[in-house]
Amino acid sequence: MTPLLTVENLTAAYGSSQVLFDVSLSIAEGEVLALMGRNGMGKTTTIRTICRMIQASQGTLNFAGDDLHSTTFRRAPHKAARLGLGLVPEGRRCFPTLTVHENCLAAARVPKWASRAASHWDFATVCKLFPRLEERRHQKADTLSGGEQQMLAIARALMTNPRLLLLDEATEGLAPTIRTEIWNAVGTLKNSGLSILVVDKTLSEVLTVADHCVMLEKGVSVWSGKPADMTTDLTHRYLGV
Repeated sequence: MTPLLTVENLTAAYGSSQVLFDVSLSIAEGEVLALMGRNGMGKTTTIRTICRMIQASQGTLNFAGDDLHSTTFRRAPHKAARLGLGLVPEGRRCFPTLTVHENCLAAARVPKWASRAASHWDFATVCKLFPRLEERRHQKADTLSGGEQQMLAIARALMTNPRLLLLDEATEGLAPTIRTEIWNAVGTLKNSGLSILVVDKTLSEVLTVADHCVMLEKGVSVWSGKPADMTTDLTHRYLGV
């Protein structure tokens, strides 16, 4: 089966500061991939490069048959998004002066691949995933709690009807009860067949939804495998503080 996303030997930099040196990973349709590593190892930079927010220096970056490293997509994140990349960025970045409903409507889109799905994501369906958003639909985003803003950030990405959802630190800084609610929602999305790339520090929780894991160390892919294959030595070497 051809992967939905293929990243091979990816390098990227912020100006003259190189961050990614050799990152490789792949995600199949309906698969959940956990991108793991300590802080500063290149996880967020990898996601930003996939989404074309940062230009790759070298490597292969192919999504749904399109070469995202080609001239067409360089410095054009909106073109990559239209292919079906739905980003939930670190820090949520909701539109603060728009209401919950307006935040979702701002991203709403029914692309051509959604016509093949059993259902589309719209405001009604994202509110079934996160009922609290229906209760807060007329509230401005900057009046929501951190957990509610995270729910809104995920709902907004789903409103684009993505083929691949990228979750960058989906539960960082949230209360345990909210984290549980977010992870339950991720499990629901996985069961629906949505492909997901997730970055999160809560190892015990992320491994409950991940089909495959890739570990980064100083901008290099150092291990790839199934959660069941992870050993204490691996987690201590690449994830321990």
